[in-house]
Amino acid sequence: MKKRALIIGAAGFVGSYLAKELLTNHGMEVYVTKRSRKQLDIPGAKIYDLNILNKEEIVKLLYEIRPGYIFHLAAQSSVSVAWRNPGLTVDINVKGSVNLLDAVRELYYKPTVLLIGSGEEYGHIREDEVPINEENHLRPGNIYAATKACQNMIASIYSQAYDMNLIMVRAFNHIGPGQSSIFVVSDFCKQVAEIEKGIKSPTIYVGNLAAKRDFTDVRDVVRAYALLVQKGKAGETYNVGSGHAHEIREVLDLIISLSKTEIKVETDANKIRPVDVPIIEADITKLHDATGWSPGIPIAQTVQETLDYWRERV
Repeated sequence: MKKRALIIGAAGFVGSYLAKELLTNHGMEVYVTKRSRKQLDIPGAKIYDLNILNKEEIVKLLYEIRPGYIFHLAAQSSVSVAWRNPGLTVDINVKGSVNLLDAVRELYYKPTVLLIGSGEEYGHIREDEVPINEENHLRPGNIYAATKACQNMIASIYSQAYDMNLIMVRAFNHIGPGQSSIFVVSDFCKQVAEIEKGIKSPTIYVGNLAAKRDFTDVRDVVRAYALLVQKGKAGETYNVGSGHAHEIREVLDLIISLSKTEIKVETDANKIRPVDVPIIEADITKLHDATGWSPGIPIAQTVQETLDYWRERV
């Protein structure tokens, strides 16, 4: 009998990639949820509307589907939006997660739940802490990071107190075709595509280019998620990243080099965060040891495919 997987919050960037991974490479039955206003089409998956702020809706859905694996992707995942709307970010990222955990706790069996957190939870990483491992002290530097650190701590408590099969992830920056342009790499690629089409003037507007981030292709990320629910240890947290930080300026230079148009770069004050972490780089030893996973898609390929995605759409 096929294992049943439920992806909560599948209408975001990662959801369709994860569904495809589970269907194609793991032979699972896949069920996905979205908010009622969202449009979603994932071939091979059964789609449900779900409001994670309503616990009874979650309970009803879990009893109907009876999934063996639950992937909790539903989140307000933009750092900039979190600064503008902290209340919404707390509701979705903390209250929504608690609703799910309480709903799972009421079940008559124990599914494995993967809760997606963020490398942003580590916050202000000191030089001697790079690359950063899962035992490092958390110093969240923004509202989004604080909510994800809270989700992780609550899940750790539930796992111990109620003997639940909860696995936590701290996912570092993932990128690829289809990502919203509110995220930096997709934003740069969209701007280049617009410049090439003559839609906008030949200037890219940027924030802090000196920050270093650990970028991983979304297809590698979902491969790690699929392996973790099958091979990860309950109650543990795993970093998911490439293990190598790239300066934002380096990524921008790569994107510009793929365009045949002359492009200027200017700083936009609106893109500068109130607090920005200088470097985030993952130690992925624990993930590799548990699952054998390592990243397979180079950043140059991801950037090229993301740029081509926007070229087809602007």
